[in-house]
Order: sequence, then C-alpha cells, then structure tokens
Amino acid sequence: MARILLGVSGGIAAYKALELARLATREAHAVRVLMTEAAHRFVGAASFEGIVGAPVLTDEFERDPSRGAFPGDPAPEHDPIGHLEVVANADAYLVAPASANTLAKLAAGHADSMVTTSFLACSAPRLVAPAMNDRMYRDAATQANLRALRERGITVIEPEQGALASRGEHGVGRLPDPLRLLEAIEAVLPGPSGPWDGLRVLISAGGTREPIDPVRFIGNRSSGRMGMALAERAVARGAEVTLVAANVALPAPPGVRRVDVETAAELATALEAEFASTDVLLMAAAPADFRPSVSADSKIAREGSIELDLEPTEDILAGLGARRREGQTIVGFAAETPEHNADSSAARRGSAGLERAREKLERKGADAIVFNDVSRPEIGFESAENEVVIVEADGEHPVPLASKHSVADAILDRVEALRARSGERASE
Repeated sequence: MARILLGVSGGIAAYKALELARLATREAHAVRVLMTEAAHRFVGAASFEGIVGAPVLTDEFERDPSRGAFPGDPAPEHDPIGHLEVVANADAYLVAPASANTLAKLAAGHADSMVTTSFLACSAPRLVAPAMNDRMYRDAATQANLRALRERGITVIEPEQGALASRGEHGVGRLPDPLRLLEAIEAVLPGPSGPWDGLRVLISAGGTREPIDPVRFIGNRSSGRMGMALAERAVARGAEVTLVAANVALPAPPGVRRVDVETAAELATALEAEFASTDVLLMAAAPADFRPSVSADSKIAREGSIELDLEPTEDILAGLGARRREGQTIVGFAAETPEHNADSSAARRGSAGLERAREKLERKGADAIVFNDVSRPEIGFESAENEVVIVEADGEHPVPLASKHSVADAILDRVEALRARSGERASE
C-alpha cells in the first residue's frame, strides 16, 4: 500500500480525478486530496472525502483535521504545519488534471494554494498530468513550462488526443484514463521486486516510412499499439524497457525509455545500438520490406504516371538473430493476410499462415514468432484487441481474442517459459 497525494486543479477533466481516487483506494492505496479554488467549480470536496475517507484541503492556512495523516495511519498528537506534514507522509504526489495555469505556477515555483505550496515542499516522486484545450497545450509557454518540469525530474504524463470539452473541438489535451494515471503513479513508487527485475527488454513498435520524396512515402498501417502494450506490461513486471518507436503517435508508458525513428534503416541502427546489452528482444514493429532505390530531393510533380524502382530493406530480425549471444531471447511477429476466397476454409487459411510463421521462426533465428491475421477487422491494425498464435520450435500456443494488454501478458508468459527452459538446459 502506498500513500498517494492527489492535487486537483480547475478543469472539466476534474471528474476523472474522482475515478482515479476510487481506483487507487480499491487497490489498497491511501489517498489524500488537495484542490485549488477553481477545482471546486467542477467537482465537490464531499465527493472526494466520501471516496478516500479523509478531509480535502484547499487553503494552506486551513487546519487539517487529520493533521497530515493518511487514511489508516495515526494522526500526530501535535498540530503540524499542514502543507509540510501531508507531503512528508506521501509516497508520490500527482497533480491531475494540471491546468495550464497550475502548470505555469508549478514551473515558476509559485506557492499560492495548497496544491502549489505542497508541490514545492514535496520530496517524494512528483507527477503532473496536463489537461486543457489543444491550443493552450501547444502554446509555447505551456511547452516551456513542461520542459522546465521535466528537467527537474518531474514526470509528465502526456495528454491524449480526442474530443475535447469545447463542443466540436478535437486535438491533444485530454486527461488520460484514470487507470493509466494510477499505473503512472505505481511506476514511480519504490515497490516490491518484480519477476523481471534487472531484465533488460528491447521492444520495437509501429511501422516504418520509406521516403519517395520529401512529402510522400511507402509505409504500412501499424499503429504501434501491440508494442506499447508489451512495453507497459514488461515495466509492470519490473523490467528495464527501451522502446524503439517507428512513427507511433501513442504516448510511451511511464517508466519506458523511448527512441523515435522513421525509416527501416533508422530502426535497424537503433536496435543494433541496444541489442548487445539486451536480454529480451520483442520485435513488434512492422518494417517496410522495400524502399525506393532513389528518394527525390523535392516533391515529384503530378504529371502523368511515375515508375518506382524498389529495393529490399535489410532483414532486421534475421540480422540481430545471427548476432545473438547466449542468454538472449528473441520474439518476432508475423502479421499475415492469408488468402480469403470461397474455396479456402478458415482452418486452411490459418494453417497456411502458421506455416509461414514457422518458416520465419527458423529463418530468422528467433525463439518464438507471434502470428496474427491482420485481415480480420476485429484484430487488425488500430484495433484495441488481438488474437494470436505463439509459434515455438516445439509447439504452438493459441491466445484467444482479448485486449492487447492481455495478449501482451500471454506473450511475456511464454518468454518466461522460454527463458526458464533455456536456463535449465544451460545448467545440465
């Protein structure tokens, strides 16, 4: 159980902080809530108090009936200074939503409310989750404030893209789902050892883009969702995770070191730089198999037809597999579109796809290949769900339709089994 301090500033997304408080208490964390005056315009203190079982504080000069103690802890006999005592007892402090105004105050070190004063006095891990209109979020002042906070070691939970509070508005600025906020808090907590503690995991995600000219490219529809899910679940198991993301718009999970690339050549270079020190490689990215042999320096005019001369890109997974050292585990992915016609049954199509996955397993020197049929709309690119078969040298392990996070856990379970088996052979 951790003691989580939650600061709530003014914004329509404040209602999500109620759900975050509920989730945290359900997971046996003790929660105290601080609010700005503006936050009271969107949610009531009584709602938080009913959820967490402790008084909400707004003004740094008001008396704390709990004397800085968290639910379940005894209150001190004396009356301490409220904004100092509550943060002294906290294991982590998250401000969510963090409005543009509150971010500016935190970046400048202002101390004009219980939220900002306590933030300045807090020595525990601090996090902020910006939430606002996309124009406010993208403004240079807000971005400068976020950079300043990051430079001081404060974790910034990136906002998500989607519909905003203003009718008809769409863009970056949505407060993430409360579950993601809780996971971000738990990622910075000094918790118990996980089964993958000390394990270095390298994950690729997304799809590469091979330029035709400065405007156009050859690419694919991979969203990077599967790779992101793998990174999140590997961190949850205690691994040290590096994510190489090829054109992925999704934010990286908390606790993940991210390297962004665009082309297959850049992806190969980034993976090669990390591979030697890696224990587990999960190659979930979809690198292009071909690229234009020549990329134009300026935009090609639309005048009739053009011919593209394509050349193969390097086989990244096979190249890494050929250089693997003892003790490394390699998992590749095979996104297939088995032929669909009236004469081919689902079983026959699946069998053909599995045969290609098994051939890839042997040719690329991997320990497992994760096969999935991306021609199925419910599990194709951009889908939140997946259904796969994990192909290994001695058998196949079907994973039924489930969320990509659940599928990621199933893949990591097989990695554990493969590593355990390899360790047993090494000790014989």
